[in-house]
Amino acid sequence: MYKRVRLKDTVEVPPQFLADVTPGLVQRLLQDKLEGRMDEDVGSVVSVTEVHDIGQGAVLPNRPGVYYEAEFDAVTFDPQMQEVVDGEVVEVVNFGAFVGIGPVDGLLHVSQISDEYLAFDEENQQLASRESNRTLGVGDSVRARIVTKSIDERNPRESKIGLTAKQVGLGKHGWLKEDREARQATTESE
Repeated sequence: MYKRVRLKDTVEVPPQFLADVTPGLVQRLLQDKLEGRMDEDVGSVVSVTEVHDIGQGAVLPNRPGVYYEAEFDAVTFDPQMQEVVDGEVVEVVNFGAFVGIGPVDGLLHVSQISDEYLAFDEENQQLASRESNRTLGVGDSVRARIVTKSIDERNPRESKIGLTAKQVGLGKHGWLKEDREARQATTESE
């Protein structure tokens, strides 16, 4: 879930910029420091949008810059347990598909995609069902639910998000459309 939050953090202003400590400069320094970082409390910082307050600077021994505490707004992405998300398949491997949801990827394990057996087609980089001829490949849009979440603040790329698409209303968008049309055809023929 994307959120706009108000945060406080300390930023170091290098000596060459001390003559002109402006909200724009502090925003750029906060963007360099925080954007792309993962935090257990607020999620992944997508963008620092506006600096509201810059505190008094503090000098630390043996450090060249001056440290300012700043209050600012940021857009964050914080995936919640049981949240339904839409994403795009970014990679298919023999054990499932990685789905891009916001700035992070979640794993849709092959056992959580369908009740049918899905075989890995390495040549076409897709998972395919022999029963229904349905396929899931890179670029496909998917609706899934977050079922596990393990955030690694030190190395955000190591964070793990587990997804499922086995419930009604979840899965590849094309499959959902086919199912909807089949239900409508059944209803109309009755």
